[in-house]
Amino acid sequence: MTNYQCKKARLIESLKQTNGRVRLRKSTSNLFRNRTSSPASLDVREMNQVINVDTTQQTVEVEGMTTYLDLVDACLQHNCMPLVVPQLKSITIGGAVSGIGIESSSFRHGLPHESVLNMEVLLSNGEVENCSPNGKNRDLFYGIPNSYGTLGYVLKLTCKTMPVKPYVALTHTRYHSPEKYFEAVNAACASDVDFIDGCIFNENELYLSLGKFTNEAPYTSDYTWLNIYFRSVQSRSTDYLSIQDYIWRWDTDWFWCSKNVFAQNLPIRLLLGRKRLNSITYQKIMRWNVRYGITAKINALLSRQPESVIQDVDIPIANAAEFLKFFIKEVGIKPIWICPIGGHDPQRVFPSYPLNSKGIYINFGFWDVVQNPEKKPTGYFNRLIEDKVSQLGGIKSLYSDVYFSQKQFMDMYNGTAYDALKTKYDPEQKFKSLYQKCVLKN
Repeated sequence: MTNYQCKKARLIESLKQTNGRVRLRKSTSNLFRNRTSSPASLDVREMNQVINVDTTQQTVEVEGMTTYLDLVDACLQHNCMPLVVPQLKSITIGGAVSGIGIESSSFRHGLPHESVLNMEVLLSNGEVENCSPNGKNRDLFYGIPNSYGTLGYVLKLTCKTMPVKPYVALTHTRYHSPEKYFEAVNAACASDVDFIDGCIFNENELYLSLGKFTNEAPYTSDYTWLNIYFRSVQSRSTDYLSIQDYIWRWDTDWFWCSKNVFAQNLPIRLLLGRKRLNSITYQKIMRWNVRYGITAKINALLSRQPESVIQDVDIPIANAAEFLKFFIKEVGIKPIWICPIGGHDPQRVFPSYPLNSKGIYINFGFWDVVQNPEKKPTGYFNRLIEDKVSQLGGIKSLYSDVYFSQKQFMDMYNGTAYDALKTKYDPEQKFKSLYQKCVLKN
């Protein structure tokens, strides 16, 4: 038996001995919704190895709990990378596929689950199903994305890779209106660039960043310690990064959220050092804060009414300018990250996250706290956003707080198709339903 087969056998045996509801024990999580505490019953932490990188077939075979940090390191040794690498080192490939991931190659390659060729999925009854686009479990293959482990746990995946060059040449261009900006994004998606994303600092300060592979660079910038990447977008029109530093350019400062632990101040950066300036460190601080309620106690002491607004939403590009104007006016969080999504295969429809029927979408990412000057209902700003997303024909990721009613949720995420899969693959409801996990948080 291979090492993977041995680990799989142990996991199957552990699951068969588990009574009642199953919860995974993991080393890392990028979920931002606190949930009812319950003991973890299935330890999946050792499913974290890259099994094989095949440069001839341009594929990688990898276990589900492997972080993208380890996956990228393994692939770069063979001068390739996954088609889409989410921005944070601590994200696992199984999490990005059963949840939703995105990055600046998504305009051409879609979301991470769209480059999956095969999956092995552990069901609640202890059976392991091999799933592929045209196999007997094709319904489960297409149902796993955006299921968040409620249909089964992804043990192993085979995914597409692409060749890379040593460097990425970047251009940052400023636009002064949302309409002109999204016109430029749309045009860029039809060009020969390799990467597209952008930063919005205000309604009249919008930057579009285009990246292209190159074999040579006159210099390379370093944003892994003292320099901050998002500030460079405002201050320079061109830049060069090594391919590894480009992939992780957002990780050093968790986009711009490192401000919450004062890590954008030079003395703190010097104190933390290069090795601690990353999403893994910030995630540990966040979990610690939630566990001990430090921020909550300070807010209560100061009689503040903050609301956490940590979301990614996907809006059809035709409605992107309208959403942006609404968001700046009604919510006001800045900066905002944008990333276009396209390249979908119309024959591959993922029912719980159906993006491939309307062409290009724009992902808006915003992660901060809104300080309410007066008491507002729970989730006030998040509900405003959800209503606007629905109105504009968009969809939102489920890694954070969700306030949809059950009917709204079922309509948004194709509840009829999901329920059919749940009945077929988890008839005893040993895993929580998607609504229970994401909205009720139990």
